Amino acid sequence: MPPDRRLRATFDRAAAIYQEARPDYPADLYSDLLACTGVTPPAHLLEVGCGPGKATLPLARRGFRITAVELGEALAAEARRRLTAFDDVSVITSSFEGWEPPEGARFDLVYAATAWKWVDPEVKYAKAAALLAPGGHLAVWNADHAMPVDFDPFFTEIQKVYVEIGEGHDGPWPSPPPEEQPDPMADEFDASGHFTVVRTKLYVWALRYTADEYLALLDTFSGHIAMEPAKRDHLYQEIRRLLGARPDGRLTRHWSAVLTVGRRL
Repeated sequence: MPPDRRLRATFDRAAAIYQEARPDYPADLYSDLLACTGVTPPAHLLEVGCGPGKATLPLARRGFRITAVELGEALAAEARRRLTAFDDVSVITSSFEGWEPPEGARFDLVYAATAWKWVDPEVKYAKAAALLAPGGHLAVWNADHAMPVDFDPFFTEIQKVYVEIGEGHDGPWPSPPPEEQPDPMADEFDASGHFTVVRTKLYVWALRYTADEYLALLDTFSGHIAMEPAKRDHLYQEIRRLLGARPDGRLTRHWSAVLTVGRRL
């Protein structure tokens, strides 16, 4: 189901906590991205929806020139603060759809980390292709909740509360393991008529969270930010209750990311 694009503005309310609360992407993802696309510093990259710089910093540290476009004013300001040491990185406050690039601007790589799904599908592929140099690439990836066969039973317990408040999981429960799910972007790339997929790769990892850490994470998710306060309060109380009954008070959340890389036709 396509996301409700009206929710994309909610992330700006989490600007102060987003960088620390959200997981870092795997180091192998960046290595694979650069190996697949062949881009090397000081190539000029365009990032769509940089947030506070979660995926900008690792590439800036490698010496790339980066133009980052971010819809949220607070998120853009946070990104500028974190990227101030990098003279070749600029952060522009704008939607990707509404951004007017400098005349003749061309980039070696356009990429989006946990942001591409929020961009207008009628615009994003054509605009990305128009901004790429010949042979340039578009790369996108997300950080999603993964449900391997050994996922933490906490999530089945708390799913009952989501159902109770009318915010239940959309689709079968539990979701299929990540290795059984198709690349969600490959068909989109091919159907766009602007890109051919040259690489997809799945990454799965796990992190441990205390109650405070997990609630901070939830406070960066659009659905939880927009949730009615009474529902959210009840949900968070139940999360604290369930984790409080565990000896170490922690849960394990698995993450998955699928890197999809397309070459401009």
